[in-house]
Amino acid sequence: MTGSDGPHREPGSDFRPAGPASERAREEEERAVEQALALVGGSDRTAGSGRSGGRPRRSQGSGGHQDSGGHRDSRDHQDSRDHRGSRGHQSPRDHRDPRGENPNPGPSSDPHARPSSAPHVRRSSDSASYDSYDGRDTDPRDGRTTASATTTGTTATAPAPGSEQPPLSDGASPDDPAKPRPTPPPPSWNRARAIAARAGRGGPPATIRLPLDRALGHVLAEALGALTDLPSFDTSAMDGWAVAGPGPWAFEAGAGLLAGRGPAAALPDGTAVRIATGARVPPDTTAVIRSEHAQVDEARGLLHARRSVVTGQDIRPRGQECRSGEQLVPAGTVVTPAVLGLAAAAGYDALPVVPRPRVDVLVLGDELLNAGLPHDGLIRDALGPMLGPWLRALGAEVSGPRRLGDDAGALRSALTSSDADLIVTTGGTAAGPVDHVHPVLEALGAELLVDGVAVRPGHPMLLARLSPDGPYLVGLPGNPLAAVSGLLTLAEPLLAGIAGRPAQDPYRALVHAEVHGHPHDTRLVPVVHRPGRAGGRDHVAPLHYNGPAMLRGIAAADGLAVVEPGGVRSGTEVEILDLPWAPATPWTEGCFT
Repeated sequence: MTGSDGPHREPGSDFRPAGPASERAREEEERAVEQALALVGGSDRTAGSGRSGGRPRRSQGSGGHQDSGGHRDSRDHQDSRDHRGSRGHQSPRDHRDPRGENPNPGPSSDPHARPSSAPHVRRSSDSASYDSYDGRDTDPRDGRTTASATTTGTTATAPAPGSEQPPLSDGASPDDPAKPRPTPPPPSWNRARAIAARAGRGGPPATIRLPLDRALGHVLAEALGALTDLPSFDTSAMDGWAVAGPGPWAFEAGAGLLAGRGPAAALPDGTAVRIATGARVPPDTTAVIRSEHAQVDEARGLLHARRSVVTGQDIRPRGQECRSGEQLVPAGTVVTPAVLGLAAAAGYDALPVVPRPRVDVLVLGDELLNAGLPHDGLIRDALGPMLGPWLRALGAEVSGPRRLGDDAGALRSALTSSDADLIVTTGGTAAGPVDHVHPVLEALGAELLVDGVAVRPGHPMLLARLSPDGPYLVGLPGNPLAAVSGLLTLAEPLLAGIAGRPAQDPYRALVHAEVHGHPHDTRLVPVVHRPGRAGGRDHVAPLHYNGPAMLRGIAAADGLAVVEPGGVRSGTEVEILDLPWAPATPWTEGCFT
């Protein structure tokens, strides 16, 4: 094959120039080969099956997809509705010829491709275990699958002896060595959540002991076993009279038995003694008669029962609630006020809990104001005030938001100096001139676990791990409702895993309205719960003002409906994501629906 440097000469061969006839035959043969490659998608040059000129295929999750110039083909370009060239909304660069090829080949057909002179982002291949994905790459040009190799970085393969195929840079197309292969589509919403949840459960949770007054909201690291019988002695369940044997019963005047006192003497048959709720019941007591069910004859010193007396009535026997060593609540239980009370009753002064995940919030963007009215192209920062309380409601310990502007150096410094379990960034996840999240992650050698999700709003969200033992990073889009989508899709399941919280069982509810869907992606739509009328079922109503940049709808919502691609009709059940606070108040009726 003739290239820019002259004819290709095989090692050890004696090259002779071809004559006109042989040259024509050779050109015809090359055209036939090219036509065959066009029909099969160039698979004999890309399958990496040991054929001459073959090269190993890159794993879907290893190192990204680079062209021969080291440019990663970007998956994070936003259109005017806060999403990157999606499967349902392609940008001009995504229109390819019938073979799936870009009609405008060149060193890089992606005008937003980022040079990767720094170490490239490592793309995780762990996601294969989250659903039926079997670890094989699908060739988008011919629909076939070939086994993945674990090659990372940009590589080139030398031609096999006797082959006219020149070396191809890893990631290059056979028809155009400079053009990268198409990037695989982003994961589904369900798959992205599963990846985040598994990442959070990646290691055994740490355990600390906290006094009861500081344990609220934490998750139990160990099962809570009773340290004593509950109750630890027979006690009276009511104010009244402790009696022994059949009545009437003789009694003596006096205060009787009070709670908190030591054991009393055994009670002889035919006698009674006043007793307070919680007081120890004397030995040989038959029952406790409530004060309102007793008739006292003060003159004769006798007690009569107004109702029949049953042995053991209104006595809480020792161990009625639990016996010492019995499990009270399992590990993974969130410590509520009721759990605190039970733990105290069972003899605990401190509890073994999982420490709250520590979260740093980094707000990016030079256009954001901290106070006052928007002016001169500047807008108020809505995410800084919102994310801290939201993350705390998810059980995290959150530092105050840091506003870094659009400064790549400041972002890198903040990431490398953080000691948090999770770093949340806002904005900068696309590929604009001041979107620095991807380049900084590349420079740090981070591993991308999720890079874009098939969900609206919030398509350009991401999840990365800065180092094997370092913090995670959730990159949220800059639009407020898109950021909420990222919180619920990636941050919530990740934090639940780190904190040891059990996964919540999904539930479904009827939706009373038609909800339009995206052609290919899941939609998250703010909804509010409504009680059924005239015996009808409870349902949810979708709220207006649900655009990616809007917060008016989510502010009135108590949940988000998970709308599958294509939308749903009124009366259909949809999965609901609860928001971590009280339901919407009545004033929302009719105002947003």
